[in-house]
Amino acid sequence: MKIRFNINFHTIWGQVLYITGSIPELGNWDTAAAKEMFYADDGYWTFVLDLPDKAVDMEYRYFLKSNNQVIFEEWDKNHHLTITNIKQSYCLLDFWQNRPQNRSFYSSAFVKSWFAHPCNKSERVVKSKRKILFKVLAPFIEKNESLALLGNQEELGNWNPEKALVMECEKFPEWRIEFDANHIYCPIEYKFCVINDENKSIVRWEKGENRNLNIPYLDENETGVVSGLFFREEELQWKCAGLAIPVFSLRTQNSFGIGDFGDLHRIIDWTKATNQKIIQILPVNDTTMTHTWTDSYPYNAISIYALHPLYLNLEAMGALKDLQRDAFYKTKQKELNRFSTINYEMVDHLKWNFFYEIFQQEGDEVLTSQEFVLFFEKNKEWLMPYAVYSYFRDKYQTPDFRLWKEYAVYNKQNIEKLCRPESAEYKTISIYYYLQFHADKQLTKAKNYACFHGIVLKGDIPIGISRESVEAWTEPNYFNMEFQAGAPPDDFSITGQNWGFPTYKWNAMEADNYNWWKKRFRKMADYFDAYRIDHILGFFRIWQIPVDSVEGLLGYFSPALPLSIEEIENSGLQFRGEKFTGAHIHEKYLPELFGEYIFEVKQIYLDRMDANHFSLKKRFDTQRKIQAYFAGKEDKKSCFIRCGLFAICNEVLFIEDAGQRNCYHPRISASTSFLYRELENSDQYAFDCLYWNYFYQRHNEFWKKEALKHLTPLINSTDMLVCGEDLGMIPHSVPEVMHKLQILSLEIERTSKSPNQDFTDLQHIPYLSVCTTSTHDMPPLRCWWKENKERTQRYYNGILKKDGLAPEDCTPELCEEIIRNHLAAPSMLTLIPLQDWLAMDAQLSHPDINAERINVPSNSRYYWKYRMHVDIEDLLKAEELNKKIRKMISDSKT
Repeated sequence: MKIRFNINFHTIWGQVLYITGSIPELGNWDTAAAKEMFYADDGYWTFVLDLPDKAVDMEYRYFLKSNNQVIFEEWDKNHHLTITNIKQSYCLLDFWQNRPQNRSFYSSAFVKSWFAHPCNKSERVVKSKRKILFKVLAPFIEKNESLALLGNQEELGNWNPEKALVMECEKFPEWRIEFDANHIYCPIEYKFCVINDENKSIVRWEKGENRNLNIPYLDENETGVVSGLFFREEELQWKCAGLAIPVFSLRTQNSFGIGDFGDLHRIIDWTKATNQKIIQILPVNDTTMTHTWTDSYPYNAISIYALHPLYLNLEAMGALKDLQRDAFYKTKQKELNRFSTINYEMVDHLKWNFFYEIFQQEGDEVLTSQEFVLFFEKNKEWLMPYAVYSYFRDKYQTPDFRLWKEYAVYNKQNIEKLCRPESAEYKTISIYYYLQFHADKQLTKAKNYACFHGIVLKGDIPIGISRESVEAWTEPNYFNMEFQAGAPPDDFSITGQNWGFPTYKWNAMEADNYNWWKKRFRKMADYFDAYRIDHILGFFRIWQIPVDSVEGLLGYFSPALPLSIEEIENSGLQFRGEKFTGAHIHEKYLPELFGEYIFEVKQIYLDRMDANHFSLKKRFDTQRKIQAYFAGKEDKKSCFIRCGLFAICNEVLFIEDAGQRNCYHPRISASTSFLYRELENSDQYAFDCLYWNYFYQRHNEFWKKEALKHLTPLINSTDMLVCGEDLGMIPHSVPEVMHKLQILSLEIERTSKSPNQDFTDLQHIPYLSVCTTSTHDMPPLRCWWKENKERTQRYYNGILKKDGLAPEDCTPELCEEIIRNHLAAPSMLTLIPLQDWLAMDAQLSHPDINAERINVPSNSRYYWKYRMHVDIEDLLKAEELNKKIRKMISDSKT
């Protein structure tokens, strides 16, 4: 069987086109084994492939080399060819696939949900052995519409709209149509159009000039295949609205004290009932480390793959045959559901007891089922290490694998031995298989239920991993354990944030073709059609903090271009060694720091004080001692003294780079330090210029290249719709990179990205964005309204255009007006936290506005326990609110 590949691609001298694909004859995607094409003439490249006479289902793509280096590739949508008639030969007439301007519409969010189109099998039959097949991608076709083709000859309808040839769609968004090549003459002039299925009238033509095509001569048993085409759509401004709510916050009558995957079905029902189209949730990976409330933090997962067992719906796992035990859990269920918030430890204790009992009853049968065997084979690469990790965590009562004796260092062969059914540990280990099997089954069912109703589930990928996670144990080569990730000072925390996660060794990940990240993204695609990249700025650079540091202020960006001493001194600032890097403070500033508590500070402080300065030689060690001394002391005096002592620890102007001796990073927010005050005016000016250049100019191109290098292969690894959380100290190149890769940005009215604006102008945010009133790290609307009266007043007069004093409370009417403004924004997605939707109804809003807060970022030990205060069943009956939401969405045309 012969296949002729043909593509028109203009090159310059020294450039060569190659083809690679999913079959051995095309190199199995190995670019080193790809096939070099032959240059024919006038920009045409060809390659002839002889295959055995058997059915073929393959994908392939083209790429360009120069000096033996890949310099240009097609978009990630591969060409696809299925051959069932082995007596035919094929002449492939491909067009180079560039990334379309509306790439988002080709994502699974649109293709499988919002634009999902029923199969459309054509009745057209072409009996000729010489055929021409046209294939084109067109996702934005309504369910009552089809794609059609018209052209310049009888076989193509002679441009008569009444003879438009309807194309078939077996695998949306690809449309195809066959013609008898004996009745086609060249040149072919044609164009695609959208027609109404009922009256066959043309709804719209594709934009641009008519297409022209010359087809080489086809042999008697040869089919010409035209592929790589995209329907040329006008610039679309499709919009939709949705809600944001963590899974753990859901509440139904069938919950067990915490939201679960079964509850997703009911919130999907409410989303559908209110004409919303997307639900954003927080990470749902397993965070179990201590079986205490500290495990409630959803961004500190022990596995990037495993789902959280606490999100399992117990009823869906089966009923206990012991009627007394079954009744016991039903009683506990009612007790837990009466709590206004999550009692994490009680839920954890009771659910795990149930897991052991149901596993004892059903485990053997499930683990030998064909369904489980398929699940295990697909997931065993991560499932086995996760199960053994969980076993040792509970056996040694610590997630710190360094304390697991002979298993402290991961050994794959030892783990495989423990996982064998004949091992003594297998019964205990296999319960984690069992739980993950059920979790996968339940979340998959929820996703399919959402897709059926035209609703998209949007997941969340945390930027970091726990330093005591499965991945840190099994793949330590990917992580810098001597550092921890965080964020520089911002509106959330004036001293920065320390998340505790190890930073990534990007060089190691790049060397592995980013397979670690790709596998992570592909697992997400099993459950979600859209996702949010948490702290996407971390793919440009991460705020890297020494592992011994408590706060985030003494970190610096990595990767970065630190300053040499020569560069510092060329700026006009004489470098003064330890004076700039060693934490010194003049005694005259101590009363300002500690006020009336100055004498108590002298008694508890652990280093020396003299008449000239307050010195910290080992500031990180001192931070730990300060933290330990004040642990659990939350009174005003303790907080005051603790903050003052930490401020002294941060008294530096430069931080030496850990990997490059005598190279330095300016300390973030150094101009607020006492040491800065001691500088001469000329030195302050020199430092300010150096600081500004370092943080806002020096790294622009460098960080742009880093981000494109990291993000491009990752977002291309799945079909999910990509959104990025781009808040904080934003490098200049971030909008450019996100626009180029078509990643939706995050836009929040109260958090302006412009230093010259107090609030974001919602009418001028980009279309490729997610617009929201708040995030899980922020107070909901009613709580925010009371945070800062002066700012609320400016918002009331300047943004809402209202006269007089702002009301004390954000009334339902004001909440409705604010949400209407967000719905009217040009962003593709408008996501409103459930708390803010409910705030529009005085009867349904939470009586305690402070109880609606999900997280306080400045508190690293915050208890994530927010839960809806109304059952979703009651929300479905709240027709007055539901009708209002439907009308608001309709009025805004989202």
